[in-house]
Amino acid sequence: MRSEDEMMGLIVGVAEADPRIRAAYLEGSRADDNAPRDIVRDYDVGYVVTCTRPFIEDRAWIDRFGTRLLMQRPGEFEGDEDDPDRWYCWLMLFDDGNRLDLHVCTPECIPGCLELYRTLVDKDGVMPAAALAGDERYWVRPPSARRFAETCNEFWWCLNNVGKGLWRGEMPYVMDMLDDPVRPMLRRMLEWKAGLACGFRASMGKSGKYLDRYLPAEAYRRYLSTYAAAEPGPVWRAVATACRLFDETAREVAAAFGFAYDDAEAEGARRYLRRMRELPTDAAGVW
Repeated sequence: MRSEDEMMGLIVGVAEADPRIRAAYLEGSRADDNAPRDIVRDYDVGYVVTCTRPFIEDRAWIDRFGTRLLMQRPGEFEGDEDDPDRWYCWLMLFDDGNRLDLHVCTPECIPGCLELYRTLVDKDGVMPAAALAGDERYWVRPPSARRFAETCNEFWWCLNNVGKGLWRGEMPYVMDMLDDPVRPMLRRMLEWKAGLACGFRASMGKSGKYLDRYLPAEAYRRYLSTYAAAEPGPVWRAVATACRLFDETAREVAAAFGFAYDDAEAEGARRYLRRMRELPTDAAGVW
């Protein structure tokens, strides 16, 4: 597997040698000082170019980065709304295990593209002077009272779909409802709990992948147990765990911020779930 030094040398070398490439920058986890360092981190790279079309039309130029196992060109997907005259990307997985997500863009795209990045090459001074090297923009934010109430309402309301889907035996529907929108609300509440633990000075990562750093081990274990096999018994147990964990966490967050928590809403959702779990499949009515 090529080392980070080898990959970065190649990425920078290509940019420096090609007069059509006027700047290059690194994004993502390799630009983030707080991200875990491991061998499977992607290289997220942008090349600022005078014109994108020559790079798109010359399909051989990316071969210089290595032998590919897989590649995706999202810009060629049906219905893609990106403008290839301004921005185009290649997602490449190489046979040595390295992955390069490479895009070319014109200079006017830079303000809209840049978030967390490091400048690698800048031939014309087009890159902003202050490169961002921290992850502050991704830190979990304290909730407003309205955001808290909306999160609680969405979690408890959407569980009725899970309950009726389980009663009908519609497991694909049930799993979709659990995965979105129920679990994202639970994760958001847990992120606020984690934010309280870290003073809201850390990122929980995409999909909450860093929650284990800030949650008590038991809370994190319970959260993971809400990912169930697509069978009625395990899903009902996961739903019960999710309800208890959300309720406990929401009360803690509400107390910390002085928010009101709607007990009646939570109890109404749980009452409906209990009824759907015990309801015969040939019932003439819910109650």
